Amino acid sequence: MAHGGGTRAILAALAANLGIAVTKFVAYLLTSSSSMLAEAVHSVADSGNQLLLLLGGRRARRDADPSHPFGYGRERYVYAFIVSIVLFSLGGLFALFESWEKWQDPHPIEGRWWWVPLVVLVASMVMEGLSFRTAVGEANHTRGRQSWVQYVRSAKAPEIPVVLLEDFGALIGLVLAMVGVGLTLLTGDGRWDAAGSAGIGLLLVCIAAVLAVETKSLLLGESATGADVAAIERALVGDGVPSVIHLRTMHLGPDELLVGAKIEVSATESAADVAAAIDAAEQRVRAAVPIATVIYLEPDLRRHT
Repeated sequence: MAHGGGTRAILAALAANLGIAVTKFVAYLLTSSSSMLAEAVHSVADSGNQLLLLLGGRRARRDADPSHPFGYGRERYVYAFIVSIVLFSLGGLFALFESWEKWQDPHPIEGRWWWVPLVVLVASMVMEGLSFRTAVGEANHTRGRQSWVQYVRSAKAPEIPVVLLEDFGALIGLVLAMVGVGLTLLTGDGRWDAAGSAGIGLLLVCIAAVLAVETKSLLLGESATGADVAAIERALVGDGVPSVIHLRTMHLGPDELLVGAKIEVSATESAADVAAAIDAAEQRVRAAVPIATVIYLEPDLRRHT
């Protein structure tokens, strides 16, 4: 795991979600607000997701062994994919179910605790906003000039994009809950509360789908970024290696890259010279792209047709 940025963003989100979940459950028990229950379950799901990301990062650091000779780096992708499933099922589908139940039996938010959901939602917005700011700050260290959509789609480390989407979704969900609760208080019609819960459910299902699609691509094995591929190709060319015939790359994990290439060598070189040229090429690649941890180079002759 990116121990600095990724872990800080996850821990900030975990602390915020645990505190928010408790306050939302209290608000639900006092008011029976459907939106409050949906938001409380959403925060519980997010808290579990952050724990899954931390567990995935820890398991990914295990050393390679005979059964997994390339290591366990992809564990981070597996746990990120599980996060999307949890967000879809526990967060999104529960909110939609709760919305349906409340729509069938709508009731207003009454009693002396009517103000509690509003206070809880405002406090939750503050805590989620702080968590979101932390995630944005950490993402900016590696985002460069990419748009946010490009960053989420191209990031090889899943943790910060997951936290970004969760926090962004949580903030939008809080706005939906505020609208639903507010209109229920103003009109006395509990169906507004149900509508707010439905909006939260649909939002979470959409975010879960985006996470699932992006993480599936990582699980299948994505190539290095265009910049890293270009840097590797430049680094391979040097003394004893006039050109690269073809190059393949694949991420074994966010911080581990497999490089396989067929490189041109001279027909007049001795075996010792070819071996020395390969060793030098590997050193140049690792210096240019440090995450290129596994490199296989095949020498060949350039055949001009």
